[in-house]
Amino acid sequence: MTIGDHLQELYRLPAYAFPGPGDPTDKLPEPESVAWRIGADVYDSDENWTAAFARFREVVDTTRVRALIVGAWEEAYDTDPSDVIEALLAARDRLPALRALFLGDLVMEECEISWIHQTDVTPLLAAFPGLEEFGVRGGTGLEFKGLRHEALRRLVVESGGLPAEVVRGIGASDLPALEHLDLWLGTPDYGGDSEAADLEPLLSGARLPSLRHLALRNSEMQDAVAAAVAAAPVVARLEVLDLSMGVLTDEGAAALLGGQPLSHLKKLDLHHHYLSQAVEERVRQTLETAGVEVDLDRDDAEEDTEDDGTVWRYVAVGE
Repeated sequence: MTIGDHLQELYRLPAYAFPGPGDPTDKLPEPESVAWRIGADVYDSDENWTAAFARFREVVDTTRVRALIVGAWEEAYDTDPSDVIEALLAARDRLPALRALFLGDLVMEECEISWIHQTDVTPLLAAFPGLEEFGVRGGTGLEFKGLRHEALRRLVVESGGLPAEVVRGIGASDLPALEHLDLWLGTPDYGGDSEAADLEPLLSGARLPSLRHLALRNSEMQDAVAAAVAAAPVVARLEVLDLSMGVLTDEGAAALLGGQPLSHLKKLDLHHHYLSQAVEERVRQTLETAGVEVDLDRDDAEEDTEDDGTVWRYVAVGE
């Protein structure tokens, strides 16, 4: 699976692409009614991202803007969004109502997820203390340093390989309002070098007292993640547990079912998995009979077997 569609909404607002250079801007929606996507062409841009953002600030009352989507910037496969971040930081006083920000809404035709260059994103959270939702796509060069943010309710990090230092930085952050955490851990092939032990600060829940939705997905080490989750204190207060999109086998599912009860969950998402039919049925019988919604869709999870018997399994989103 690859990412083929741009975000359709952010902060429960429909996404709206700000017109390109030369396109009319006389019939724009009300500033607070949409999530504004601002982007440039990755490969051959007539206008760079910062110039597009400058036009946006000229024609839109940014004091009323609630959600921003940073789309492509020029040469995202080779250039990090430092200039984008600097422009956003410089405009912080003109964005007092900003509550949601997504950095890197690029689809595969623009830049594969593991080719997107990122940088330290924590200055954005520090500069916008009123942010309630923050998301970023791409793990190459990504940094997330431990911080405290009082308002953030939703944090999403999408990658084909999430650096261990990012996982540790999020785990070291105090996020008292965070309700929804979604991390795509990825594979070592694309920089995903974290281990299950790196998740312990998140799984303890000590710095995440409001967490209700936890997604640790798209991981090559999904069995180890499932085993760690099985005994994690944070699980007792979750409503949704998402271990989807990864290489989850019978071993991981057995560890999950053999751990603490999951019958309090509203939903367990395991889609894109490698479970046998017998274990699938065991999961269903254990949890669906308790009223838990369980997603066991296999999606495009397929195995490749070498002549020597080696079996290859894949996460949903890699390159």
